[in-house]
Amino acid sequence: MSYSPSDLQITGAGITSASGQGKAAFTSALMRGEHAFGIMKRPGRQKGTSFIGAEIAELSYPDRLSKKLLRTASYSAHVALITLEEAWREAKLDEADSARIGLIAGGSNFQQRELLQTFEAYRDKPHFISPAYALSFMDSDICALCTEQFGIRGFACTVGGASASGQLAVIQACQAVLSGQVDICIALGVLTDLSHMECQAFRSLGAMGSDRYANRPDLACRPFDKNRDGFIYGENCGAVVIERAETARRRGVKPYARISGWAWGMDGNRNPNPSFEGEVRVIRKALGQAGLAPEEIDYINPHGTGSRIGDETELRALAECGLAHARINATKSVTGHGLSAAGIVEIIATLLQMKESRLHPTRNLQEPIDESFPWVRGEALPADITHALSLSIGFGGINTAICLKKEM
Repeated sequence: MSYSPSDLQITGAGITSASGQGKAAFTSALMRGEHAFGIMKRPGRQKGTSFIGAEIAELSYPDRLSKKLLRTASYSAHVALITLEEAWREAKLDEADSARIGLIAGGSNFQQRELLQTFEAYRDKPHFISPAYALSFMDSDICALCTEQFGIRGFACTVGGASASGQLAVIQACQAVLSGQVDICIALGVLTDLSHMECQAFRSLGAMGSDRYANRPDLACRPFDKNRDGFIYGENCGAVVIERAETARRRGVKPYARISGWAWGMDGNRNPNPSFEGEVRVIRKALGQAGLAPEEIDYINPHGTGSRIGDETELRALAECGLAHARINATKSVTGHGLSAAGIVEIIATLLQMKESRLHPTRNLQEPIDESFPWVRGEALPADITHALSLSIGFGGINTAICLKKEM
């Protein structure tokens, strides 16, 4: 049996970020514009250059998590298990049939920092490497750990779409539920654990900042500001539970919002430069599937990385689609760019703003590149959000758009 997209609801969410672990701490930091940007200190992140980013200070582990599983799990996997536990508990998934639950992990090559550290530690003594490495270097290990910990018996897989991976996981989860493959599907935006190698490559490419604010990490992340000089990395992970209204009602779960429309498409371009035409295409397609006119969108959560070209292209696409009237802020200005996790983290930020009827500030937006948009700048603002649009754009020419409708 197939179902209508209007049946789909988000019934649980979990978040772990440098800005706060759990929805309560994250919401508080988001609304205050509290950040964790600084010179990164996690082992394997620095070599010759002082890279700026936002790192999680300390993890708090739920009692439920298996210490045996955690012993051989990567840092990305630890964060994934903690984040999924929050969403699982909120959606009351212990009461659901585990054979009808699926999991899609957004991203690939999650654990680069730990892989590099392993190579360096065992380069001259490969026979002493832990057998657990044979499992942990694979992206599938995240899915395996999550399914074992939570008893998921439906299906689990990873999907890669660079910085659009999180939203791609949400879209694939929607399609899995709509097709009847499972009743409930969790979309997980996994923490991408960068090493100094990836950081340096991003800097050499001109994608990662910040030369301009090397001595002022607090000023470095500035999406849509004239003085931006590239994205600033942030450790983030998010999980959302997607299901039909019918199955949520059986467990007495109150949804955050409906997923009313979505779209994803390619530019036919391997390179990192954005495509105005590609972004316009997915925005219009998502609005069309949702049955929405542009003027019905109240709020936009953009990709907004601080890219010199990307930010300008995104605003041009929004204006072309008749969306220059909608309130807009930039979640990455607070959280940093979570790469694979970004799309889901920003969907969660949108859900929390809908729930609070309040929009978070955009840090460091002192001189917007386009003043005509109704920006949320230095302070949080009250806002009644019924329809929201969230966008993600990834290297390799992938564009995604998701429309959310607040549940009344």
